[in-house]
Amino acid sequence: MTRARSTQPGDIPNALNARYYAQRASAALIVSEATQISPQGKGYSFTPGIYSQEQVAGWRLITDAVHAAGGRIFLQLWHVGRISHPDFHNGELPVAPSAVPFEAKIWKVNPATGLGEMVDCPTPRALGKEEIHGIVNDFRVGARNAIAAGFDGVEIHGANGYLVDQFLRTTANTRTDEYGGSRENRLRFLKEVVSAVVEEVGAERTAIRLAPFLTARGMDCPDILPTILDATAFLQTLGIAYLHLVEADWDDAPQFTEAFRADVRARFQRPIIVAGNYDLDRANWVIGKGYADLVAFGRPFVANPDLPRRLLEHLPLAEFAGDTLFGGDERGYSDYPAWPTAEATNAVRA
Repeated sequence: MTRARSTQPGDIPNALNARYYAQRASAALIVSEATQISPQGKGYSFTPGIYSQEQVAGWRLITDAVHAAGGRIFLQLWHVGRISHPDFHNGELPVAPSAVPFEAKIWKVNPATGLGEMVDCPTPRALGKEEIHGIVNDFRVGARNAIAAGFDGVEIHGANGYLVDQFLRTTANTRTDEYGGSRENRLRFLKEVVSAVVEEVGAERTAIRLAPFLTARGMDCPDILPTILDATAFLQTLGIAYLHLVEADWDDAPQFTEAFRADVRARFQRPIIVAGNYDLDRANWVIGKGYADLVAFGRPFVANPDLPRRLLEHLPLAEFAGDTLFGGDERGYSDYPAWPTAEATNAVRA
């Protein structure tokens, strides 16, 4: 969950972030907020990076706090591609597989007012082949830095219309070289990125997030489902730690079909995580059917730092404050209380 609270300048994780993550260490596994692997990979104000030594040191505060609280945490490696704005790149256009117009917005702080606002993304410029090779190496270095920062592993962000996802889809990738056109070519960037990360930190510390049914942000590709299935077969051969499938969670979103779940499972027998508007009953259903091994929760964990306990004991869930999601201080971030324990309740009564 992007929360946009890194220290500026430098997009450096900090002690407030450490407190927030440690409060949620009862999760079986925390996947961090998306973290840019380079300045070029940035697409929103105040998101953290993993390319400078100051950022690595900042993340060490977080991993130490999570581990001290008994948790485990993977860093999500991120390059936004075209989901960005020239203000983050010294006036230069964001990059993408191809210079294709599309509709999307990013959250950016207005320097005149100091307030965050949603602004349109421009048409990007197309990457050259040597630039693509450089980005693959940026993923490799980002993974190396994540392990140096104390993370238990890394999750490549290949979902939600960001750069890896852009290469997969005919609606975003109109290249005519070896990175575009055929399904095999559109998968090349994903394969190179995952292979580089596996080579750097090991398959057991490498995962990826994909979004098969995404249609927003100009990503409605008619060939995406078979492309994702080919990707899952490749990921199985590498033996990565897990595959994370994000499901569209808005009201009129395309249905994540059981047939597709079964097709993914037939190709990928290692752990599968699913995410997207799950509650306890639906989570038990998808695990009971064998379509997933774990279920991820995003928004409910924002307002409920002790979410596993609340689900286990069927305690009420607090609602998050939407106006504090991006940017700000501890309000709507680290100030959500855990449910009182029996001991604490008795002490108050006494």
